[in-house]
Amino acid sequence: MDLVEVAPAATPPVCRIIDFGKYKFELSKRTKEAKKKQKVVKVKEVEMRPNIDEHDFQVKGKRIVDFLMKDHKVRIMVNFRGREIVHKERGQSLINRIIEDIKNIGIVEQAPKMEGRHFSVMLALDPAKRKELKKGEIKDAQDEEPLGSEETVQIDSERESEI
Repeated sequence: MDLVEVAPAATPPVCRIIDFGKYKFELSKRTKEAKKKQKVVKVKEVEMRPNIDEHDFQVKGKRIVDFLMKDHKVRIMVNFRGREIVHKERGQSLINRIIEDIKNIGIVEQAPKMEGRHFSVMLALDPAKRKELKKGEIKDAQDEEPLGSEETVQIDSERESEI
C-alpha cells in the first residue's frame, strides 16, 4: 500500500492509500479506452500546377471527391514554378473552380491563401452529407456505371446478331 496523490490540482490536494501498481494499470486502461473513442482525421494532399490540362483536372477532381466521400480532409495545393508566379489569378481561378465543383458534398474549412509559391485551400466533407453517408443514402462513386457502358453493350449485341 502506498500514499498516492490522486488529484494534485484540487485544493486541498487529494491523496489516497492504494496499491500504486493497480492505480497505474487503471490509468493506462482509461487512456487506452479514450484512444479507442478518438477519430483520427487524415489529411490528403492534391497538388497541381496552374496550367493543368482539362482531363488531368477532372481526374484530380474525382480523387478529391473520393477522398471527401471517405471522410478525409483534402488540402489542394496549386504550385507555381518559375515565372508562373506572375499569373496568380490562374491559380485562384483553379481553386475557385474546384470549390464550385464540390460545393454539393464539401465545405471550405480553410479559405484559399497564398503561402510563398503555393496557393492552398483545405476542404472537408459537409456535416449534413456525413450523416447521409453514415446512413448509406449516398451512393459511392465506384458503384455507379461508367459513362458509355450502355453503348458498348449495344455494340456487342449488334455484332452477335451479324454473326
